[in-house]
Amino acid sequence: MTQNNKSSVTENMGDGISLSRRNLLKQAGCVSATVLGVGAGGAASTVLAQGTASPRQERIPVREAFETLTARESEILDALVSRILPSDENGPGAHEARVVHYIDRILAGPAGNLRELYASAIEAVEAYSGSHGGGSFTALDEDGQDAVLVAMEAGDMEGFPGSSAAFFNLVRTHTIEGAFSDPYYGGNRDFIGWDLLGYPGVRMGSSPADVQMGEDLPPSRQSAYDMAPYTKDPVSRPAANGGAAHGD
Repeated sequence: MTQNNKSSVTENMGDGISLSRRNLLKQAGCVSATVLGVGAGGAASTVLAQGTASPRQERIPVREAFETLTARESEILDALVSRILPSDENGPGAHEARVVHYIDRILAGPAGNLRELYASAIEAVEAYSGSHGGGSFTALDEDGQDAVLVAMEAGDMEGFPGSSAAFFNLVRTHTIEGAFSDPYYGGNRDFIGWDLLGYPGVRMGSSPADVQMGEDLPPSRQSAYDMAPYTKDPVSRPAANGGAAHGD
């Protein structure tokens, strides 16, 4: 796990609270017991990652159909969560982990009551980006996107059913859940999140050598729901919708 900081939304924020990449992953590890299951969202710390902005990485075109988000909403949300957990030279981030697909999945299911909140918040982000940045959030450079998120985190953006700070906490929680939950729920593509945490994955048994203190276990590369005792129906739900199977 790297000790370098990730790209951030707090560059030059003065008294802003910072969170290193290392600590972000540590926080994700602390909540892994609940994140392994699908979450409906909740309050999270309002801290943001701090570091040197990295060059914008080429976005992989999103071709999989979403269950409830529109193409425009998914593009804006993908850009937003990619600044909360950005990709950089130290490793992949929210985009590669398919966090936006996780959020889409829960908004179509257990967190359906938050669907309209997300729709209103995305429109508020676009309005603020247009009036303060001169364009869509997705068209802004990283510094411009960071400035929008700083205003959101500070509660300075209008157009939200509640405070913009509360929505920032919510989407940050969902970003962590999507990056580090079981791939069954739509995120953590290729087990990116588990690899970042050093979590080897679900195991049905361990040998004496496996439990030796300080030993690193090889990753299992399996979803919990690929194993018979935990099977849900249908197991291959992502593939059924034209997407990839677990971790693909």
